[in-house]
Amino acid sequence: MSNESVLVLRTGFPRPDDDLRDAFEGVPTGVACDARGRIGALAFDIRPVTRCAAFTGVAVVVDAGAADNLAAWASLKLVRRGDVIVIATGGHTGCSVIGDNFAAMAKNAGVAAIVTDGVVRDVDGLNEVGIPVFARGLSPNSPWKNGPGSAGLAAVVGGANVSSGDILVGDVDGVACIPLAEARETADRLGAVRDKESAMEASWRSGVTSPAWLDDVLKRPDIEWVDQ
Repeated sequence: MSNESVLVLRTGFPRPDDDLRDAFEGVPTGVACDARGRIGALAFDIRPVTRCAAFTGVAVVVDAGAADNLAAWASLKLVRRGDVIVIATGGHTGCSVIGDNFAAMAKNAGVAAIVTDGVVRDVDGLNEVGIPVFARGLSPNSPWKNGPGSAGLAAVVGGANVSSGDILVGDVDGVACIPLAEARETADRLGAVRDKESAMEASWRSGVTSPAWLDDVLKRPDIEWVDQ
């Protein structure tokens, strides 16, 4: 962003093919993170503030800065159906970054969810709008609309580097980010992770009290047993 720019808006960022995006539809965040190598979750305190939580979509990243949402509003001109607006505030919690009016217009534009590392407001209205909204909490204070900011680029959100075009998955456990460059490889691992999870579930449902691999680990010479 130049010193003179109030906003930088990128429209041509790379996006996943529909089939790649659809490979993550309905995938739990834990499975997505395991398939990516046990990483990818945004900070634990970015949680659903709405009753609905599950989503899958393509990130449109907004760098709004603290106490401002001009860039967030501008992002409504960039989104496509099924996108997720991701708003970086630098973790600012002194005022909300969006409320129900923004969420309603975003839904009208086809947005699947909104994620921010800041706070939001109008929770009753957000629930009425009916798309998932993830945030660090709530505040009735309002932001300004002055900028500077950007949309369609990248930002650090909840400790994760998120770029526009990345695939995001959300549920009651949080939000997982799958970078576009890793999405195909991660999608290819989803089946193996699901099979492992299904086998573990079948095991405990049958009454098993510990996993089979634990017995082998506990036989290692570097494990010390003390009986008194």
